[in-house]
Amino acid sequence: MKSSRVLFVSTEITPYLPENDISILCRYLPQGVQEQGKEIRTFMPRFGSINERRNQLHEVIRLSGMNLIINDTDHPLIIKVASIPAARMQVYFIDNEDYFHRKQTLKDEDGKFFDDNDERAIFYARGVLETVRKLRWSPDVIHCQGWFTCLVPLYVKKLFKEDPLFANTKVVFTVYNDEFPTPLDPNFKKKVILEGIKNKDVEQLTDPTYVNLIKFAYKYSDGMIIGSSAINGEVAEFLKACDKPVLEYQGMENYVEAYTDFYDQIFDNA
Repeated sequence: MKSSRVLFVSTEITPYLPENDISILCRYLPQGVQEQGKEIRTFMPRFGSINERRNQLHEVIRLSGMNLIINDTDHPLIIKVASIPAARMQVYFIDNEDYFHRKQTLKDEDGKFFDDNDERAIFYARGVLETVRKLRWSPDVIHCQGWFTCLVPLYVKKLFKEDPLFANTKVVFTVYNDEFPTPLDPNFKKKVILEGIKNKDVEQLTDPTYVNLIKFAYKYSDGMIIGSSAINGEVAEFLKACDKPVLEYQGMENYVEAYTDFYDQIFDNA
């Protein structure tokens, strides 16, 4: 059986954010996959630097209104949507005033990583999956892009293990050159744990460095893709020795075909 529904969980997408490895691929890959006849849904965070008026974002009332509890605090989940007319593609935005209304993405104006990036990643991962559940849309493959999406594989395989929407879903994770210099909050592991997730399931997050987060995403993914021509050296060596399918870096000429073949390979191996 070939995969026909693909959920893209992206960190950045152009034209909403500046062009880089992640934002360019996350813009054109979903379009290419859709043009091959697959059904898609695409998500990204509604970072505060995104101009809502210029990009015509609007709230989807029927999907908004849920509260997500993170570190014992309620955070309202707001869902917005916009269209990329040239691609005939909608993008769903995960929004929250506490986490995403600042004018920068993951670093402040001085280049320092935000202290709450751990909670922002938790909110984003849970927000995407809760929204997909509200949509009653069952993906064959979930494609996660970049370290900020590293918790999605865990939540699919553990938190929503019994949900029939994700019963047969396979998770693919793409590694980019998006390394951050210092570990996330030391309490990250504690904040991640929810019903169905045990302490031993998240042991790698005891020291939440970039490398450990990528290895953690690998643990709960069904396949990995190298999305940048150069990635962290330790991660590159780790992927060479791993026993799950890994797709090497693809140039811009044939990446859509290579990725969709990879999705089908992962899905058929079930």
